[in-house]
Amino acid sequence: MLAAERKLRIVEYVRQHRTASVSVLAKEFGVHEATIRRDLAEVEQEGLLKRTHGGVIVERLTPNEPSFNERTNVALDQKMRIGKMAASLVEDGDHIIIDSGTTTLHIAKNLVNRSNLTVITNDINVAAELRDAPGVKVTVTGGELYPSSFMLNGMFTDHVLRSLHVSKAFIGTPAIHPKHGLMHPEAQLVLAKQGMIAAAQEVIVVADDTKIGKLSLYKVAPNSSIHTLITGKEVAEYDIKPFHDTGINVITV
Repeated sequence: MLAAERKLRIVEYVRQHRTASVSVLAKEFGVHEATIRRDLAEVEQEGLLKRTHGGVIVERLTPNEPSFNERTNVALDQKMRIGKMAASLVEDGDHIIIDSGTTTLHIAKNLVNRSNLTVITNDINVAAELRDAPGVKVTVTGGELYPSSFMLNGMFTDHVLRSLHVSKAFIGTPAIHPKHGLMHPEAQLVLAKQGMIAAAQEVIVVADDTKIGKLSLYKVAPNSSIHTLITGKEVAEYDIKPFHDTGINVITV
C-alpha cells in the first residue's frame, strides 16, 4: 500500500472510530509503529486529525457558543485562576481592553482595587463589576446588546475599537488551534475581536483547557498575533506544546 493511500485510510478509520492508538493503527495497516507516527505527523499538518499522547483523535469542532449563563460555571475554578493571573499582568496606569466572556469577567473581578487604570470593554458584566472601583476608569464601547451574553457588538463597537491604542488586550475565545489560531463560530463577532487585537501592543488570550486545540468555522487571528496564552493546569502537554513552539508565552495556572 502506498503511503498516500494509507494516510487516507487512517483518516477514514479514525473518523469512524473517533480515536485510535498508534499500536492499533500499526496492526490495522500492517506497518511498524514508527511508520504510523510519521503518517500521523503528516496528517496532522494537513489539519485532518489531531495527535494525542500515543494516538490520534478527530479534530474537535466548536459549532456554536452557549449562552453566558450556560458557560458561567463550566471550568469555573480554572477561570478564576486564569482571571487572577491575567490581572497580575496589568500595571497601574495601563490602558487595557477586556473582551466579553465568562473568563475575562474574572480578570475584572481582580482589578477592583487597582489605581489609575483605564478599561475599555464591550461587556456589560465587566463594566458592572468595575463600577465601584475608584481607581478604574471604565469606557464601554457601545453597540447592539446581545441579551444571552450581555455583550455589545456591531457597527458602533467596531468603530470605537478602530479608534483605540492600548497597552494590552485580554481576549476570550471558544476555540484556539495550533495551526489555525484564534477561531469563533459566529461571523458577526469576529470583527470586534480583530479590532481589539489590532488596537493593542500586547495580546493576551485567556482560555480554559476545554478551548485549547479546538477548531471553529471562522478564523479571527493567527497565533503570530498572540503574545501570551493563559490556560488552566489541567491542559494536556501535547495540547500546549505547539503554542510554545511558535513562540507564544504559555502560562498554566
